[in-house]
Amino acid sequence: MLEFFRRNTKIFQFVLFPLILVSFGIFGIQSYTRMNSDEQQTVAKVDGHKITRLEWDAALREQLERARQQMPTLDAKLFDTPEMRRMALETLVRERVMQSASEKLHLTMTDERLQRAFASDPQFQQIRNPDGSLNVEAISAAGMTPEMFAERLRQDLSRRQVVAGIASSAIAPLSAATAALDAMFQQREVQVQRYDAKDFAAKVAPTDAEIEAYYKNPANAGQFAAPEQATVEYVVLDFDALKKTITPTEEELRKYYSENVARYTAPEERRVSDIMIRADKGASKADRDKARAKAEAVLAEVKKSPGSFAEIARKNSEDPVAAEKGGDLDFIGRNMTVKPFEDAVFALKPGEVSGIVESDDGFHIVKVTEVRGGSARPFEAVRAELENEVRQQVAQQRYGQIANEFTNTLDEQPESLKPTADKWKLELKVARDVARTPAPGAAGPFANAKFMEALFSRDSITKKRNTGAIEVGSNQLAAGRVIEYSPARQLPLAEVKPRIRERLVAQRSAELARKAGAERLAELGKTAPTAWSQPTLVVSRAQPRDLPREVLEGILKAPVDKLPVYVGVDIPNQGYAIAKITKVDGRDPTVGDPAQARAQYAQAWADAEAQAYYGALRTRLKAEITAPVESAASAPAARDGADAAPALPASAAR
Repeated sequence: MLEFFRRNTKIFQFVLFPLILVSFGIFGIQSYTRMNSDEQQTVAKVDGHKITRLEWDAALREQLERARQQMPTLDAKLFDTPEMRRMALETLVRERVMQSASEKLHLTMTDERLQRAFASDPQFQQIRNPDGSLNVEAISAAGMTPEMFAERLRQDLSRRQVVAGIASSAIAPLSAATAALDAMFQQREVQVQRYDAKDFAAKVAPTDAEIEAYYKNPANAGQFAAPEQATVEYVVLDFDALKKTITPTEEELRKYYSENVARYTAPEERRVSDIMIRADKGASKADRDKARAKAEAVLAEVKKSPGSFAEIARKNSEDPVAAEKGGDLDFIGRNMTVKPFEDAVFALKPGEVSGIVESDDGFHIVKVTEVRGGSARPFEAVRAELENEVRQQVAQQRYGQIANEFTNTLDEQPESLKPTADKWKLELKVARDVARTPAPGAAGPFANAKFMEALFSRDSITKKRNTGAIEVGSNQLAAGRVIEYSPARQLPLAEVKPRIRERLVAQRSAELARKAGAERLAELGKTAPTAWSQPTLVVSRAQPRDLPREVLEGILKAPVDKLPVYVGVDIPNQGYAIAKITKVDGRDPTVGDPAQARAQYAQAWADAEAQAYYGALRTRLKAEITAPVESAASAPAARDGADAAPALPASAAR
């Protein structure tokens, strides 16, 4: 019996792994009427099946909630970016591709394989109790039943099988790995002569005519263009803002508490000790009768000396793990074990011992040693939670109506956002130096292309009127108003003259340094090697010795058939360097264990092949992201190796 419990513990716990939880997204409240069509908008397709904006938003919210569990003070705005939205959508697409491929390839996960996979995976220990039992609080916090966990887990493992064969069969021969790693981590002894641009700056003196010519050159015009910018005031209406305006009454809180008291009641759990006499379900009747007789004899011994239950369990229980602990199984709750065992446990009072309990794996004698949970937390103890939940519910109920009123107020009083902000107690915010195009890393309304388009419309700029309500997120509206506007313009020469002078000095100094270095390199190629005064450095990719990247790469890529070798490297905007390579050494010992490095090399090839196979599956299953550009920043799809995927069965082709 205990083995069954442990197997299920592993299955249930694994589902908390983050890769599965993305598919458990909690779908949000419907927006007001005008938003419903947007929520059903198709943002991606996989094998002819749609992914809607609603599913996309749900996945993003789930990511946010997971992150908040780890970092409660996390700013939600970090997730409200095109990059994060695109990442969530790419995850959904990948899941659907793998799910479809697993179905077409008939990759199923049997119960036996499911249990074996988790029994051998050490990562599940982090969500297990010290005795190996299920962490019930973790399962409850996920809001899932054991059956739902097991099904989601089965799907996830089936998806993993799609690329498991590709990844596990990647070949990285020792000779190839050694050659690649030797080249990657090879050490070279060098001396470096630098020709820094700053050392030539005193020789450069741009004239006013040269500065003016640089300024008037059409090719340089973009350097002196000041983009159009605006100072903007704006308001955002969403659930968080709406909740702040809601104050539940005492009566409402108590009513909600009484209607939902089960949510504030800890599940009843019982600490159980068990003596098991093993008799598998498939055993013969004679063997099961023999096991029952033994169990009855042990039960008689327990009844004679109830206080010796632990001692009797150590001597007689055929569950070795439980026997070592005197039969103790720790606390168990409902739906955590087989029904006959559960019924017996929850029928006993603390200190009582059951009769013979029969299950598929044998016969049990059960003792309940302690009971906890089962009672509701007091009203005052959960008052803060109640207020938050009631606010949330009321906000959800009122959002559609208030969204319409929000829109109407903006239209009725288009010259100012203050009446709208005051009516719903919204914060009237101000943003400065706002450009027409969303800036990299922009968040909130200023990452939304529709909002920016409305904000920089002719009517908004010239008449300083409100933009109207713009949907900038799920259940989130924003409105803005331009209060100051500066059009794009060319900065005057007088303002940028110092900047031009610095640029010309830098350019010409770098040119002089490059010329001097190249001349010296040419001389070295014509004369016999001589000693250099510069210190000798041993460099590698693991130890660059503060050399510029360009110089290091030049040194490590240079042919070394005959030493010494001289390498000239242009360092953009800094000057020039000549490296004298005098010796080639073996692999840098600081890179770590050679065996580990080979394993990492092999894993890198396996990952690359798996990614290429996924890209091929995407193409074959016609997976595409159809979301508009403004919904998410573009990210490269994995399409390399599109012809490398093994053919799907003919019966699976569509």
